[in-house]
Amino acid sequence: MTEIRMKVNGSVESLDVEPWVSLLDALRERLGLTGPKKGCDQGACGACTVLADGVRINACLALAVQYDGREITTIEGVAHPLQEAFVRNDGLQCGYCTPGQICSAIGMLAEYEAGMPSAVPESSGLDEAQIRERMSGNLCRCGAYNGIMDAIKEVSG
Repeated sequence: MTEIRMKVNGSVESLDVEPWVSLLDALRERLGLTGPKKGCDQGACGACTVLADGVRINACLALAVQYDGREITTIEGVAHPLQEAFVRNDGLQCGYCTPGQICSAIGMLAEYEAGMPSAVPESSGLDEAQIRERMSGNLCRCGAYNGIMDAIKEVSG
C-alpha cells in the first residue's frame, strides 16, 4: 500500500492505495464520489472525466499514485454556469455521461482560452467544428449532442 494525499473538491484527502488502483476507482470506491462513471475503463468514452489541477483527464487511465499532491475536481465539486446551460439546452437524456461531459467542457473552455490549438483549422472563435473536435473524447449513447453543443456555445459566449 502507498499513502497518497490529494485535494479533492477542496478537501485534503489521505488514502492508502495499491500502486495499480486507478484514480477513478480511488474516487468512487474509496471516497464515495460517484459522479465520475466507469463507462468503458479504457479511456474511450469520457464518462470518467475529471479535472486534475484544472486540466481534464480520463480518471480510468490514471493511476491514483500519479496524483499524489495534486488537486482533483469531480462534478461534485463543480459550480459552473455550464451545469445550468446543460439543463436549459437539454444537454442530457439519461444523465450517465453528463458529469464527464461537463467536466470535459470546463477543461476544454480553459484550453481554448489558453490558446491550445485543435485539429480543426482556426476560425473566428470557438465555432461548432472546434467544439465538436475538442469534445470528441466524450461520448453520449443517448445522442444528446445538439443540446450539449448548444450549452457549450451558450456559455462560451
